[in-house]
Amino acid sequence: MEVKGPSLLFSNDFNLGLGLFDRGDMPETRALIHIVAGPTASGKSAKALALAQALDGVIINCDSLQIYDALPLLTAQPSAQEQKATQHRLYSVLHPNAVCSAGNWREMVIPEIEGVLAAGKVPIVCGGTGLYIKTLIEGLSPMPDVPDAIRAEAVDLQKNLGNPAFYAALQACDPVMAERLHPFHTARLVRAYEVMAATGKSLAAWQDIPREGPPAHWHFEIHKIMPEREESKSRCDARFEWMLENGALDEVEALDRRLVAGEVHENVPVTKALGFKPLRAYLRGEMSRAEAVERAKVETRRYAKRQVTWFRHQL
Repeated sequence: MEVKGPSLLFSNDFNLGLGLFDRGDMPETRALIHIVAGPTASGKSAKALALAQALDGVIINCDSLQIYDALPLLTAQPSAQEQKATQHRLYSVLHPNAVCSAGNWREMVIPEIEGVLAAGKVPIVCGGTGLYIKTLIEGLSPMPDVPDAIRAEAVDLQKNLGNPAFYAALQACDPVMAERLHPFHTARLVRAYEVMAATGKSLAAWQDIPREGPPAHWHFEIHKIMPEREESKSRCDARFEWMLENGALDEVEALDRRLVAGEVHENVPVTKALGFKPLRAYLRGEMSRAEAVERAKVETRRYAKRQVTWFRHQL
């Protein structure tokens, strides 16, 4: 991948030590941002914590579900103890109904990184949402500001119509974006619809505008944590068991109450958290606990496999 402006350094060693950070050849004007990336349950948080403690760093979230104020255990957010020991940013900062695209996250993370640098600390971006990482490194085409009222209308319309009818509505006003999107990628459908409603121009046309890259004085070092397949499977299973032992079912029950009450909309991104739907089905008496746990583990392992493929080919 060729990136103009900020330079990139990569490390793919799962057991990466901390001795590689003496960059004597790095210009003093360059600001170093570490990115810890990898599939779910790979050990990213532990690596980020080790870096933060060694480098006087601040950990900044790069996970599309950990940004929401819901299911902290099931989305594997850092524990209260970890967040007390080391500064963490952009965790549990959005209501579950909020729409957070890669562009929205980029708008939030750039000032966070600059704030960390201004405080004399080291930014450590940690997460497994590859699109967010790619957006940070490569930049993003300028996007229009969508008024809150229009965004709310789009969200409400999707909620009232349901995905098939809402997808048909998007096809009618923006067939180009509808062709690119899956009918059940709710957040992306809402984003495409709201941009067309606000600007009269397809999101595709906005995306074709040349990208705005990251600040030229930034310098990225990427740590890809890629455990072997069998190790990844065992880590996924073990972590899910730990989640269950530490209150994941209580979290699912609490979010289910919010969904039933209408406080949180059905099918918002956080309901796609690994394990949420089968555990919710178990709590509702729709399947056995054993079946729900097995389904959750299988979907977690499959998701980790897809992430590994993405990171190998895209990053």
